Amino acid sequence: MPVTRKWLMRHALITELHIITQQTSTRLTIVWFRQDLRITDNSALSEAAACGAVLPVYILDDINAAEWAMGGASRWWLHQSLTALNQSLHGKLLVLKGDPLVLMPALARLVNASQVMWNRCYEPWRVQRDKRLKELLQEQGTQTRSFNGSLLWEPWQVLKEDQTPYKVFTPYFRRGCMKAAEPARPLPPPSRLDLFDPLPALTEPQADTGSLQIGGRFADAGIKALQLLPQIAWDGGLQQRWQVGEAAAQRRLARFLENGIHGYKEGRNFPAKEHVSGLSPHLHFGEISPRQVWHEALGAGLTGGFENDLDCFQSELGWREFSYALLFHNPSLPRRPIQARFENFPWQKNSPPLKAWQRGETGIPLVDAGMRELWQTGYMHNRVRMVVGSFLVKNLLTHWHEGEDWFWDCLVDADLASNSASWQWIAGCGADAAPYFRVFNAVTQSERFDANGAYLRRYLPELSKLPDKYIHTPFTAPDNILRAAGVSLDDNYPRPVVDLKESREAALLAFKQTQNHQLY
Repeated sequence: MPVTRKWLMRHALITELHIITQQTSTRLTIVWFRQDLRITDNSALSEAAACGAVLPVYILDDINAAEWAMGGASRWWLHQSLTALNQSLHGKLLVLKGDPLVLMPALARLVNASQVMWNRCYEPWRVQRDKRLKELLQEQGTQTRSFNGSLLWEPWQVLKEDQTPYKVFTPYFRRGCMKAAEPARPLPPPSRLDLFDPLPALTEPQADTGSLQIGGRFADAGIKALQLLPQIAWDGGLQQRWQVGEAAAQRRLARFLENGIHGYKEGRNFPAKEHVSGLSPHLHFGEISPRQVWHEALGAGLTGGFENDLDCFQSELGWREFSYALLFHNPSLPRRPIQARFENFPWQKNSPPLKAWQRGETGIPLVDAGMRELWQTGYMHNRVRMVVGSFLVKNLLTHWHEGEDWFWDCLVDADLASNSASWQWIAGCGADAAPYFRVFNAVTQSERFDANGAYLRRYLPELSKLPDKYIHTPFTAPDNILRAAGVSLDDNYPRPVVDLKESREAALLAFKQTQNHQLY
C-alpha cells in the first residue's frame, strides 16, 4: 500500500521538536527505550514530553541477558530499527552498550535528570534487573516510572475467578481477555518534544572509538559501536525481505488490513499465500504497539462474512498475550517444562539428524523449505513452524531446547515468551499443549496446504521441475521422473533422514510412557 497523504496525516510523527544543548530550568527526564522503538503510542515518551526536556537512551544489555542475549537475526533487525528511531529523533538517541545497573544511575547523575521513565518488559531477567535499577535510582534521589507499552493487558490483569493464572488458551482469551476492559486507545505522538543533547556533558576520550565516559567508566556509544551487523555477509535475504522501523511497521499493517485480512482465517494456513500480517518482528521490537494493531483492525470495517477473519486475527494477538502471561507467571518457562512429567523424558542425542534439520536437508520437502525460509529471511510461516517443530521433537525425538535455541538465533521475531511457549506447545509439555499423540505429518500437511508446491518451489529450487504429484515426496518418484526434473537423490537432494510412519510410532510409545506421571 503506498504512503498516501491520508496515511501521513494519520501517522504523522512529532510536529514540534526542539534540541536543548544545556540544562534549563525545566525538569529533565531520561526515557529508556527497550522493546518500544517508536514514537507513536509510547506511554513513557509521551509522559516524559509533558514533563519537560527528554533525553532518549538505548542500552544494549548483553550482561544481564546472559544466555538470552539476542541472536544474530535479531541483532541485524535491531541495528536497522535503532537507525530508524534515531532518525525520528533527529539523531539525538543516545546509544550505549553495557550494564544499565551501572550506566543509568551514572548517566542520571551526570546530566542531573530528575526522573527516568520506561515501558515495562516481562522477561524474567529484565524484571529482576529493572526492579534493582529502580532501587538504585531511588537511592540517589532519581524518580522512576514505568508503563505498559508492549501488551494489550498486563499479565496480572487477566486471571481466573480464583485469581490464579489461566493454563489453557481458549478460556484465557474468551473468558479473560475478551471480557476484560477494552485495550486502551493508542496515544498519538507527542505534539512537542524538547530533546536534551547530553554530549557536551560527556567526555569523549577518543573520537574514533565512539566511546563515552560516564561516571568514570567508558562505554561503547553509537549504533555502529554496538557491532550488531554480521561480520560475514549472510544477511542479504533479510535485506530483501524486510523494511524495518516504525514507518515500515505502519505500512505493513495498512497493507495487511487492505489486502491480507480478508480470508485470513483460512488463508493463513497456506504458506504460499499473502494472508499473514508479518507484524511479529515489528511488535517484538515495539516499532508498532499491539494497541495500534488491535484498534486499527477493529476500525477496518470487516463485515459481510469477514467478521470471523477479524476474530481469528484478534485471537492470534491473544496468543501473544497468553505467551507473555505464561512467562510472567512461570519464569522457568524457557528451560523447564510446565508439565513436570516431561522432566526426565528420554530425548535422543542425534547430532546428524539435528544438523540436517537445521540446514533444511532432512529429505522431507516441507520441513526443508521451512528451515531454508528461516535461514534466508529470518522468518517462517506459522503453520510451517508447527510442522518443523513437530518433526524435530516427535519424529526425531530431539529436545525442544534445540529447536528453541536455533529459532532464537535465526528469527528476526525471536521473542522469549512466544518462542518458549510455542516450543513447549508443540513438544506437548507446556500449558494448553498439543497432546502427545498429535504428530504433524509433514507430507500430509504439504499436500493439503501447498498442493501445487508453490512454497516448496520457492525455497527448494532443486525440486522445482518435479510434477505436483511428486514434489511433496521426491523419494517416491520413479527414476525417469527424477532424471527429467534434474533431481538426484543423495546428490542434489537427500533421502529422508527418518521414516515418518516408523518415527511416529516410536514417538507415540515414548510420549505415552509419560502419562503415568503427574500432569502439573
